[in-house]
Amino acid sequence: MMTTSPLFHSLIQSTLRIRRQILYGATLSYRTQTHTQDVKKTIPIVQEKEEFILFGAGPAKLPKEVIRTAQSELLDYAGTHQSILEISHRSAEFMALNNATIQKAKDLLNIPDNYKVLFMQGGGTGMFSAIPMNLIGKTGKADYIVTGQWSAKAAKEAQKHGKINQVYPKLDKYGKIPEQGSWKMDPEAAYVYYCANETVDGVEFQEIPETNGVPLIGDMSSNIFSRPIDVSKFGVIFGGAQKNIGPSGVTIVIIREDLMGNALSYTPTVLDFAIIAKDNSLFNTPPTFA
Repeated sequence: MMTTSPLFHSLIQSTLRIRRQILYGATLSYRTQTHTQDVKKTIPIVQEKEEFILFGAGPAKLPKEVIRTAQSELLDYAGTHQSILEISHRSAEFMALNNATIQKAKDLLNIPDNYKVLFMQGGGTGMFSAIPMNLIGKTGKADYIVTGQWSAKAAKEAQKHGKINQVYPKLDKYGKIPEQGSWKMDPEAAYVYYCANETVDGVEFQEIPETNGVPLIGDMSSNIFSRPIDVSKFGVIFGGAQKNIGPSGVTIVIIREDLMGNALSYTPTVLDFAIIAKDNSLFNTPPTFA
C-alpha cells in the first residue's frame, strides 16, 4: 500500500481545496412545485488517467485544459448559478458565448467578411440533404467528386433533389483521386461537391479542386482547423464538430452570403441556411454544451 507524508497530504489538500469546493462540495438548488430545497452532494475526486494518444477517426480527443475548464464551470457558468447544460439559449450569457465562438472561428480560419458562420444540427449527414436543398435550385444540377464512402453517401442523398453528375466513372475501389484533367464537369452545375478527407477509405485531397467559378462545397468534418484554408475558394465549408473541433451535437457551416436565400420550397426550416443565418444560429434551441 502506498502512503504519503503529512506534508505532502497537506499540499495536495490545499491545492485541491478550492476546486473541491466548487466541483465536489457545491450546493445544488432545485425547485419543486411547493418549495425550494438545498441539497449538498459530495462527489469523490476522480484520479486522472495516464496520457494517451488517440488515432481514431471518430470523435476527437479534446485537450485536457478544455475539459478542465468545462468541468470547473459545469455547475455555475459565467456566474449564472446554472450549468451550461441548463442555461437558456436566449440568455445574454449564452448569446455572448455564441457570438464569441463565431468570432473565434472567423479569426482562426481568416474567414472573409462576405461569409456567415452557422452552427446547425444534424451532423455531416444532415448536410448531405441541406446542401442540395439550399443550392441546387439554381439549375437543378450538381457535380459530385466521389472518392469514398462519405462523398458517395452525399451524392446518393443529393439525387433526391436534382440531377447529379459524378465527374468520373465509379471507382472499382476507393483509395485514389483521378487526375482532374479526366473529370467531366457539367457546365450547368449549380455547385461542385467533394469530401476533403475520406476517413474510412484513407483518401485526402492535398489541393483544392479547381471549379472555374462554380461554387465549391467542401465536407471538412475530419480536417477542418488542422491547417490554413483559403475560405475564399469555397462556396460552403461544413464539418461535424465531433471529428476535429469539439463535442458531438453541432455542425459548423461556413457559407458565402450570396448563396443563401434560394432554398427549395420543401426545405425544412431548420435546414434553411438563410433562416439560420438571420437568427444567428439561434432559430431553435441549440446543443448548448456542444
